[in-house]
Amino acid sequence: MQYKVAVKALTAFTAKRGDLDLRFTPSPSAEEGQSIHRVIQLRRPSDYQAEVSLSAQYAGLSVSGRADGYDHSLKRIEEIKTHRVPVERIPENHQRLAWAQLKLYGAMLCEQESLEKVDLALIYVHVVTLDETCEVQSFSRKALLEHFNQSCEQFLSWAEAESLHRQLRDQFCDQLKFPFTQFRAGQRELSTAVYKACAQGHPLLAQATTGIGKTLGTLFPQIKAMATQSMDRIFYLCAKTPGRRLALDALRQLDAPVQPIRVLEMISLEKACEHPDKACHGDSCPLAQGFYDRLGDARAEAAATRWLDQVALARIARKHQVCPYWLSHEMAQWSDIVVADYNYYFDYSAMLYALTQINQWSVGVLVDEAHNLIGRARDMYSVELTEQALEDAVASAPGRIKNALKPVQQLWPNLYGSQEVDHQIYPQLPKELLGALQKAITQITSALADAPTRTDGEYMRFFFDSLAFCRLAEVFDHDSLFDVTLDQTNPLRVHSTLGIRNLIPASFLAPRFASARSTTLFSATLIPPHYHQDLLGLPDTTQTLDVPSPFTPDQLQIKIAKDVSTRFRDRAFSLNRVAAIIAQQCESTPGNYIAFFSSYSYLTQVADALSQIAPHLNLHLQRRGMSEIDRQRWLDDFTESSQQLGMAVLGGAFAEGVDLPGRRLVGAFITTLGMPYNSLFNQALERRLEEKFSQGFDYAYRYPGLQKVIQAAGRVIRDTQDQGVVYLLDQRYDEWVNRQHLPSWWTIQP
Repeated sequence: MQYKVAVKALTAFTAKRGDLDLRFTPSPSAEEGQSIHRVIQLRRPSDYQAEVSLSAQYAGLSVSGRADGYDHSLKRIEEIKTHRVPVERIPENHQRLAWAQLKLYGAMLCEQESLEKVDLALIYVHVVTLDETCEVQSFSRKALLEHFNQSCEQFLSWAEAESLHRQLRDQFCDQLKFPFTQFRAGQRELSTAVYKACAQGHPLLAQATTGIGKTLGTLFPQIKAMATQSMDRIFYLCAKTPGRRLALDALRQLDAPVQPIRVLEMISLEKACEHPDKACHGDSCPLAQGFYDRLGDARAEAAATRWLDQVALARIARKHQVCPYWLSHEMAQWSDIVVADYNYYFDYSAMLYALTQINQWSVGVLVDEAHNLIGRARDMYSVELTEQALEDAVASAPGRIKNALKPVQQLWPNLYGSQEVDHQIYPQLPKELLGALQKAITQITSALADAPTRTDGEYMRFFFDSLAFCRLAEVFDHDSLFDVTLDQTNPLRVHSTLGIRNLIPASFLAPRFASARSTTLFSATLIPPHYHQDLLGLPDTTQTLDVPSPFTPDQLQIKIAKDVSTRFRDRAFSLNRVAAIIAQQCESTPGNYIAFFSSYSYLTQVADALSQIAPHLNLHLQRRGMSEIDRQRWLDDFTESSQQLGMAVLGGAFAEGVDLPGRRLVGAFITTLGMPYNSLFNQALERRLEEKFSQGFDYAYRYPGLQKVIQAAGRVIRDTQDQGVVYLLDQRYDEWVNRQHLPSWWTIQP
């Protein structure tokens, strides 16, 4: 069996030495890098061949890659690298790595073209000026093949172990049995659809209510398909921390920790970092110093451990004195199942997506609670720059960084000083500011390369925001908008915020879906399917599934308050009536309830009204900015014997992903349709969606609102034994245009 490895992966494994050093990053995104490569390639003569596919064999190893370019007339193969700092400041180990990669390409080219010698050109291109710095060396075929063979030999024992691991893994996947004697109602139908989607190579939108076991129902068939469909990886992507926990729990039910299947949990740098007060390079952090020299032993132990949740990774990293966060990035290349946040695959510079592209993996992607992806993706492709943050950055930055930011600070007040309204949308981005930001980024990157500094702090946050702003400016189009918001709370000094805000993330996400063998997006609220297909950029081949609910209408009473309006103009008049309905239900059928509101302000007003008419009720209010520990304590107060009235914000932490089965929650009150506010942004969003899909109001307001409602109502009935009640406290729920999008198994009581 031939083990396949990409040139970049082989080079990283065999040639990386010394410190982990992020002073020379963030590098350009994949899209930026491709754009720069195209510019350079267009400068070359007509017989220049761009993106040269190369491959070669060594023993049981199959090596493949794509060189940036080959000049036939000069017999010269090129590797193009982008940079921000002066070339002379690029560390020697970075350059050595680039040459090692280029030599592999040279060896394969000599074999493929029957050349006895070839020139290798390492070309550094500045990301702002596009100036080229070129170093050329001539190598004989013999010397290059010697380098190729040595690299392969160094990697071969690892490759043989990975090949054996793959065989054992595929045997395990092929023979895997469902861990329970029978599927839950609807779970088999979901599993079958997921398997077929993978076998046929198309995306799947699967709507399935809470209670059928969606996590296990999607993971089990995807793991089975790893063997039958020759898949390389599974990415299980979550919106929030509870989703990761559920995925790991489901995998434990499949005996994954003791079987030959490697599971990796990825967490954020903030949660994984052992030295948050230090920067990610060897001059600052002891875990970055000599990182690559110690990585081999840590990687070997992690591969043998197989079950790599954050606890196991931290233990292994501590033993080998390497950074646990960057160890997890390394193990993403060698793990079978990666459980991570959405951003690891869908973000602008997503690491899992990049690995899939580089290694040409066949991957299955599972997107948990997929109704969140539209909003999360908009955030991924949006960015803000604030004048206040710039001032704080200048005030706190060391000398060279301060000097780099000052021209931006001097320019800023003149940009939109004549704006009279608090919020205004502009048709074009500020070109002069973009130029100043690009120059500042280059100077700051150079300063960071010369001096150790922490990666936090006001000036570093502004630096990263500026990078994101410039990146999104490069791809700015009609699916995003540029706006300026003024903060006039201080009459002596008005500050502005510049925002690039994504409206439709489809163009960014479509390549991610295209790169996967199949993507299954699943949730209890994916109606209507075309809304998600349009905004996410899913292809026409996408299949849809609506799994019948395992619950019966007599389990859940649905009541509409037809005499209540929670429209903004009517809220003050609704307080007493809403409070009366809540109090009456809590008194007639004691137990635990949660009431969901459109805002903290409305929540507080209803709480005050309840305190007047039913002071005996045990009110349990959600507070702004609750920590993860505080949220868990809030939920722990809902017990089988308690009588709590939780009051929470619709769409917030307690409106989805919360499991309170049995008597821990017997009812919910939803006092809004959940529609977004009629802001300038949402008006622009509605116009763009109407222009593109002819469903502006539904796509901008109705569907997002009703999804939040259905999610909140889904907290009440968690299994086939539960009983409960949901009050929809707004007369608009009685309108057919809204009722038709509520779950089909709900029966509205007269």
